[in-house]
Amino acid sequence: MRKRTLSAATSFAVLVSSAALVAGAAGQAAADSSKALPLSSVGDMVVDGVHRKIFVSDPYLGKVVATDYAGTVLSTVTGLPGVTGLALSADSGSLYAAVPGADAVVALDAQAVTERARYATGEGTDPQYVASAGGRIWFGYGTNEDGDIGSIDTSGEQPVVTLGQDAEINYSGAPRLVASPTDPNAIAAVSSYYHWFRIGAYDVSTGAAVRTARSSESESSSGGMVGDLAYTQDGSRLITASAGNRHRVWRTSDLAEVGAYASSYHGAAVAVAADGTVAAGSVAAYDPDVFVYRPGETKAVRQYDFPNTGIYSGGDSLAYGALAWEPGGSRLFAVTTASSGDSTRLHVLDQPTKSVPTVTVKATAGVTVLKAVTVSGTVAATLGLPVGTPLTATRYDAEFPKGKALGTKKLGAYGSFSFTDTPTAAGNVTYRVTYAGDATHVGASGTALVKVAPFKTALTLDQNRRTVNYGTNVTYTATLGWSYRNRVVEIWSDPYGSEPKRLLKRGTVNSAGKLSVTTRMTRDTWVTADFAGDTRSGRAHVGSTVYTRAGLTTALSRHYKWSKIGTIWYQTYHQTSDPLVTAWNNPYPGRKTKYELQVWSSGAWRTGAEDYVPLTSGGMAYFAFDGDGAAGIRARIRTAYVDGTSGDDVNTTVYGAWKYFNFTR
Repeated sequence: MRKRTLSAATSFAVLVSSAALVAGAAGQAAADSSKALPLSSVGDMVVDGVHRKIFVSDPYLGKVVATDYAGTVLSTVTGLPGVTGLALSADSGSLYAAVPGADAVVALDAQAVTERARYATGEGTDPQYVASAGGRIWFGYGTNEDGDIGSIDTSGEQPVVTLGQDAEINYSGAPRLVASPTDPNAIAAVSSYYHWFRIGAYDVSTGAAVRTARSSESESSSGGMVGDLAYTQDGSRLITASAGNRHRVWRTSDLAEVGAYASSYHGAAVAVAADGTVAAGSVAAYDPDVFVYRPGETKAVRQYDFPNTGIYSGGDSLAYGALAWEPGGSRLFAVTTASSGDSTRLHVLDQPTKSVPTVTVKATAGVTVLKAVTVSGTVAATLGLPVGTPLTATRYDAEFPKGKALGTKKLGAYGSFSFTDTPTAAGNVTYRVTYAGDATHVGASGTALVKVAPFKTALTLDQNRRTVNYGTNVTYTATLGWSYRNRVVEIWSDPYGSEPKRLLKRGTVNSAGKLSVTTRMTRDTWVTADFAGDTRSGRAHVGSTVYTRAGLTTALSRHYKWSKIGTIWYQTYHQTSDPLVTAWNNPYPGRKTKYELQVWSSGAWRTGAEDYVPLTSGGMAYFAFDGDGAAGIRARIRTAYVDGTSGDDVNTTVYGAWKYFNFTR
């Protein structure tokens, strides 16, 4: 090829990239995980702290799946058409499942995960939700227009089912039920359908559901589906997950609304930990899905936005009622479904009660190596960090790909920080500022990338624009100026045409900064010197073009003698002979040699003919002139390679010497 060039930008480019760094905050959700579940739908979720199992119902496939805390499936119970609500017995020995397709409540052995008993609730009752309190099983059943509460007494030889425990409230849809964490004889119920809102509290100590409070008529007239219901840890409040950007709080004694937790548009689930921490979950494809509130606080300490595992836009949705705390632990479990309906996942949120700081880092742009850089930024968190909080700073560059510690930096006022540093290597330099975390914060870090320019490097190469004959040995000398550590230069040859580029020499320059190499020239050639740079010296690239005349020879044959006319020797031919011209140029595909024939006439050489003759693969051309009747003629001929018109442009034009001849009788 003719030549290759490097742009000025490339020549001055930063020489190295920084080491690969782990993105994201240190420790932020580091142990959070998720796992696909073999479910097509989600009806409810219950966590069994005694057997360390998670139970999830699938109404569409009519089954209950038991997993461990990591989401690994342990057991599956099938044959439960439409199974929805789940509830553990007080001793965690039994898991009760509402099975509307069988008009029954099914008791499963919580340890073996096998069906233990099946209690018919009556034809057409369609039980949807269950709770265990007061020594009985309570279930919500009914239609969208007429929901009610029933109970099952299993203390006798035969189970006794009692329906219509509170027909007066007339719930919209089968009511969701929940048992109090502090009073074994208290339950609460709420409408599950959107026609109207009803919420009630009950004392079940006598075996009957005695209503102790209900929502006001003004509340009851409002619509909106309720996705979940939960008691606070002390039993004094109830929290509903319903329509609107809030999870509403109700006083248990009179069911007056006494507060709310901000959330996304439609509430799907709510869970209260033993210490009073509230997790409020919503169906929010494009907004946060879960908000975590520490006891007594109304500002979320943590938010979660589930990723998208489906084929449509928007994140996965939290399933109704599918949010629960780990009993005796700190983890939060959530089950989500994809928008396309083909992915159900269990999410294990490892440190949901800790604030997640955001570390923002910025640094001076456009600096040169060994010049100071100012690194600054902020640390923001839902739980503010005090002035003086220690941060660690690390610099990553070509000299310290694993990082160089810059010491501890203190957090200043308004969560800000600032310090200076002098980068010792050019290229991509990354500054990482890290907060280690504490009892109420997870660790976090942020980075800033600075492109540090190297020092310019001087590099020259001689012989540029020189023209030499074919076969000439040319010595090239590259001269390298100051560099930091690297003193190695490469000299490359890139001949014109199809010949590949090749390395002539790679070596360390001498004490004068010079490196030389000698090469035989056969074509026009672009020779380059390259310096790769080092951690402080920039790349350098320089080129030199040497033009090489084509190789050429011309010979005449078949003459019978030599004759001297004036000062010039002529090859003499009889007019019956045809002079043979043998020409050679260094070969190249498609190359032709040019000849020029001149005749002496009227005291001057005058052009007689000229043409191009193709060469053989070896670079030879043979042609003859007819001498018949040419007695007394004096002529001369020469051959040439003409750059651009002899079939290619890989050599420089060259004309051969004139060959003189004449004819006699």
